[in-house]
Amino acid sequence: MLQRKLKRLLGAVTIGAFIALPASALAQTSDADFDTTIANSYAGAVLAGQSAEADLDLDTAIDLYAKALSYEPDNIDIKQRLMLLLFKSGRFEEGVELAGELKTETDVASVAALALGVDAMRKREFGRAQTQFDAESAVDLERLLNGLLNAWAIYGEGDADKAISEVDSLSGPDWYDIFKTFHIASIHELNGDKDAARRLYTSLILDQQAARTAPDTFIRATMALAIMEARSGNKRAALDALASGSAFANGYMPLETLHDMIEADMPLAADIASPEQGAAAVLFTIGSALNREGAQDYVALYLNFARALDPDNASTLIILGDLAAKLEDIEGANAIYRAIPDNSVMHRVAQLQLGLNLADLGQVEEAKTYLNGLVAENPDDLRSYLALGSVLSEAKEYDEMAENYDKAVKAIGVLPNRSHWNIYFQRGIAYERIKEWDKAEPNFKRALELFPNQPQVMNYLGYSWVDMNINLDEGMALIRDAVRLRPNDGYIVDSLGWAYYRLGEYENAVEELERAAELQPGDPTINDHLGDAYWRAGRRNEARFQWERSLTMEPEPEEIPKIEAKLEKGLPDDPEAKPATANSDKTETQPETESDAPQKESMADPDTANQAAQYKVKPGQTLWNIAAEILGDGALYEQILQANPELDGRPDLIHPGQVINLP
Repeated sequence: MLQRKLKRLLGAVTIGAFIALPASALAQTSDADFDTTIANSYAGAVLAGQSAEADLDLDTAIDLYAKALSYEPDNIDIKQRLMLLLFKSGRFEEGVELAGELKTETDVASVAALALGVDAMRKREFGRAQTQFDAESAVDLERLLNGLLNAWAIYGEGDADKAISEVDSLSGPDWYDIFKTFHIASIHELNGDKDAARRLYTSLILDQQAARTAPDTFIRATMALAIMEARSGNKRAALDALASGSAFANGYMPLETLHDMIEADMPLAADIASPEQGAAAVLFTIGSALNREGAQDYVALYLNFARALDPDNASTLIILGDLAAKLEDIEGANAIYRAIPDNSVMHRVAQLQLGLNLADLGQVEEAKTYLNGLVAENPDDLRSYLALGSVLSEAKEYDEMAENYDKAVKAIGVLPNRSHWNIYFQRGIAYERIKEWDKAEPNFKRALELFPNQPQVMNYLGYSWVDMNINLDEGMALIRDAVRLRPNDGYIVDSLGWAYYRLGEYENAVEELERAAELQPGDPTINDHLGDAYWRAGRRNEARFQWERSLTMEPEPEEIPKIEAKLEKGLPDDPEAKPATANSDKTETQPETESDAPQKESMADPDTANQAAQYKVKPGQTLWNIAAEILGDGALYEQILQANPELDGRPDLIHPGQVINLP
C-alpha cells in the first residue's frame, strides 16, 4: 500500500489521551435526552458517560463526567476526559478552566498548554501566550504548530521582523515549507509589506507540491493574494491570482464566488486582520491538512481552537460542519453552516449543504422551499438545480424534478457545454420516471452529445431501450460499452445482466449478475436479480438462497412482499422471453412478477449507489479534497480520474451530488 502523507504529518504526536477517545469531531445530540439524575454514584456516572461518549452523544457525556466529578472532585482521569470532550464540542471557555489544572499532567500537558496559549491570544496577552507555545518540541507537528503560534504572539507585541525570523528558524521536514511560506506572507501583508507578501503568495500558488501537501492552505493562499490585490485596486492581478488557483481547483465554488465579487467591485475583508486571526489561521492550516479518516480528533481540536480565536472564519466553519455531518449530527452541522457570514465566499456552499441536510433530516418540504429559494436568488447557479433535483429524486417527486431541470436547461441557454451533461441526464431521468419517453430520450441523447461515452448515460439509455424492446442491438452495445468503461461498477454490470435476463438469455444473465453481486455484495436489488436469474436457469435452491439474502439487506419496503411471495411460490412457469415494456404495470398485488429494473433508479438516486467503492460529491469539493479525505493524499486524485474515464482526465467535471468511482 502507498504510504499516506497523514502518517508522516502525525509522526509521534503526543496527545496520548486523545487516542483513547472515539473518532468523533463535534457534540452530537441524541434522539432522546438522557436523564443524568439517574446516575446517582461515581461509578454509575462514569459508566453512563462512557456509554454516551461511545454513542457520540458528547453533550450528555460531558454532563455525566461533570456529575462524576461531583462525587470525586480530584479525579484526574475524569478531568482529562472532560477537558478533551469540552474542547472537541467547541465549549472552549469551559475546557480552558480545566486546562489550568491539568497543564502538568503528562497525558494532556501538550493540549492544556496549547489551550492556555490560545486563551492568552484571545485576550491579547501576547507575552503570556509565548510562555505556553513550546517551539522546541521533539515532535515535528507540535514544533511547527507551536512555532507558528509563537510567531504570531511575537507579532502581537509589535515585532514583525522577530516574528518572521521565528518562522524562518523552524527546522523540519519538507512539508513545513508551505505552512512557513503562507504565514510569513501573511505577516508581511498585515505589516503593510505587500510586495514581500505578493512574492511569497505567488511562489506558493505556483508550487504544485504545496498544493498536494495542504490543498486547503493552497486555496487560502490563492484567495488571500486575490483579496489583497483587489483591496489594493489591482483587479486584473486579483483575477490572475484566482486563475492560477483555478488551474489546481477548477470549478471550486468559493473561488468562483470570489471571482464574481471582485468583478462586481464588492468590498472584501483582508484574510488575516489581527494577530488573533493569524493564530487561528495556524490552527486552520495545520488542522485542515490533517483532515482525513483517522485524524478527526486532531482536526476537531485544532479547528475548535481556531474558532475560539476567529469565530466567524468561514473556512473553519465549513470543515467543522462537514465533520458534524459525517457523524450524522445533521442539526449540529446546520447550526454551523448558519453561522457562516452572508458576505463570505463560503456562504453559497454552506447554503446548498444546509438544504441537502434538511432533506437528510426528513424535512423534505423545508428542504424544497429552501433550495427553491436559492434557485430564485441566483437562477444562473446550476448547482442549485442539481441540489434541488437530488432532493426531489430522493422523494420520488418526478414531476417537480422535471420542472426543475426544465428551468435549469433554460438557464443554460442555447449553447450548452460539456459540463452541462448532467443537467440533461437528470432531466431525462425525470421524464422517464413520469413515463414521458418522448421527452426523456432526447435528453439522454443530448447528454451523450455533450459528453460522449459517459457510462451512466449509456447505461440508462441502453437499458431503457432494451427494456422497451426497441433498438436492441444499439441498446446492448451501449450497456456493454458502459461496462467496459466501468468494469468494477456493480450497478452497471447488474444492468447488463438484467438486460440479458429481459432478453431471455438466462445463462449470460447469471454470469453478469454473479459478477455484479461480487462487486456489490450488500445490495438487495442485485441479489434479488441474481435470484430471479438462477430460477430461470433452473437453479432453484440457489434462487431461494439469493432471495433470502436480499431480505436481510434492507430492501425498499415495497419490494419485501414481492420477494417473500417469490420465496413462497417461485416465479411463473414458461415466461415470455422478451423485454417488458416501459408501461407494464407492476404492482405489489402481483408479487410473482420478476424484479423491476432498479439500476436505472440507482443512477437517478446516487445515494443508493454510495457503497464502499463509490463516493457522492458534496458542494464545494474538488477531486483533490476527495482524494485527501478518502485516499489519504490529495496527490492520488489521478487514481480517481483513472477510475472514472468519463471525466476524460478533467478534475473540473465533478459536481455536487455526482457519484464517482473510487480506485
